[in-house]
Amino acid sequence: MIENVDLTLVNWSRGQFALTAIYHWLFVPLTLGLSFILAFMETIYVRTGDEAWKKITKFWMTLFGINFAIGVATGIILEFEFGTNWSNYSWFVGDIFGAPLAIEGILAFFLESTFVAVMFFGWNKVSKKFHLASTWLVAVGANLSALWILVANSWMENPVGMVFNPDTARNEMSSFREVLFNPVAIDKFTHTVTSGFVLASVFVIGISSWFLIRRREELLARKSILIAGIFGLVSALAVAMTGDSSARTIAKVQPVKFAAMEALYEGKSDAGLTVIGALKDSGERMGEKRVQDVKMKIEIPKLLSFMTTGKADGYVPGLKDLVNGNPERGIMSVSEMMERGTLARQVLTDYKMAKELGDAETMAVLAARFNDSDFTDNYFRYFGYSFFEHPWQVIPSVPVTFYSFRIMVGLGFFFILLFILAIYLHRRNTLEKNRWFLWIALFSIPLAYLASELGWVVTEMGRQPWIIQNLMPVNVAVSNISAGAVQTTFWLFALLFTALLIAEISIMVKQIKTGPKH
Repeated sequence: MIENVDLTLVNWSRGQFALTAIYHWLFVPLTLGLSFILAFMETIYVRTGDEAWKKITKFWMTLFGINFAIGVATGIILEFEFGTNWSNYSWFVGDIFGAPLAIEGILAFFLESTFVAVMFFGWNKVSKKFHLASTWLVAVGANLSALWILVANSWMENPVGMVFNPDTARNEMSSFREVLFNPVAIDKFTHTVTSGFVLASVFVIGISSWFLIRRREELLARKSILIAGIFGLVSALAVAMTGDSSARTIAKVQPVKFAAMEALYEGKSDAGLTVIGALKDSGERMGEKRVQDVKMKIEIPKLLSFMTTGKADGYVPGLKDLVNGNPERGIMSVSEMMERGTLARQVLTDYKMAKELGDAETMAVLAARFNDSDFTDNYFRYFGYSFFEHPWQVIPSVPVTFYSFRIMVGLGFFFILLFILAIYLHRRNTLEKNRWFLWIALFSIPLAYLASELGWVVTEMGRQPWIIQNLMPVNVAVSNISAGAVQTTFWLFALLFTALLIAEISIMVKQIKTGPKH
């Protein structure tokens, strides 16, 4: 059970981190995708010698630079919050979580920041090929930076490659390879970066469409739409493929999140995938959680079973199975997990007491349990459940997860259509004549940001109440600070980030209106 927890402190700490993450992610995906689009454009310039491509590259590079600078500022604050607001978490797993973040700072960020100066200021100062290499290295560095951050985040969702040290009460890395090649990390990295490519492609097509609407910079706009359309279409198809793979992985390592994404309460064979649906309160409860039935739905029969099990008649567990248990399907109840976690926590408490008393014999016996695979696999892996009072507390917000997932997926298919139309109209040389498309493309820019943010809403809200899956709930991860201090910094950050966002949009709009330098 969770003892002496200030829920006001927890909620404000969660709110502050969510605020920072949301604002930070407004800048990151554009950096990930636009860096590669720049590299493609400059490659064409170097290969053809066409000065028009140089002008196009420099224009988009200016917008990239504005976004890059502000993204760095919010990212630094985000990492510091692990120490200021989540020190219990940082203590418990800092040896593991800190490693990929350190690599990101030492390797990826320095690679990116070193060559970004050459990319911006090296025109006509270094050779064309060296400048092109710098642009490519910036793109690689930006995406390598995302890799290490996503490896750290994925470990929180599927903790692997670790051992627990009872002397320090900390988890320590035992296999860097397992952490790096965590199935969740592989899926999350490929899905996240390709979604960033999609956002950047929509951004380029949208801004280029504005130029065509205003009958300005038509050559730049048409060439940019072609590059972004092809890059975006390939990326959007990759997003769909990696999203499918990610869903399979989530079904294995985070089955409660997966069931919440589908609002699936009753497990079933031949489960269909809900494409469109609305939730309605059934009047039934699971503890304090209301059961939300899916009404007025359009579903693809048997697809959910096939996606998760590889069989059309495969059984997909629902929230009731996962909370109450289903022995026939080999599903353990949360109550039993709570009992096993409590036993593991008691062993740790006994070890600490023996250490205080100087009882070396008892310490040796208890320490051996943490090195015993039977104990770690069957008891310590449920350590975090010992902090719950009721089994239903493991259920996340079903409406938020369900709707966020469907809006995100729906927008993903919309972007595929947008890219196909962009390429088709470009090939027919009729972009300027189809002003309806140009307006749709322009107003699709905020939709791309919405889809990107909703992806993280599904990821983070869907795994609640965990900060580390099965090992540590959010409520026990916070720092021992006053809620008032977090409230104060929340509003300060809200003002700061909003000012930065307004500044970026203002500078971007001014630069777009100015257009490329002639």
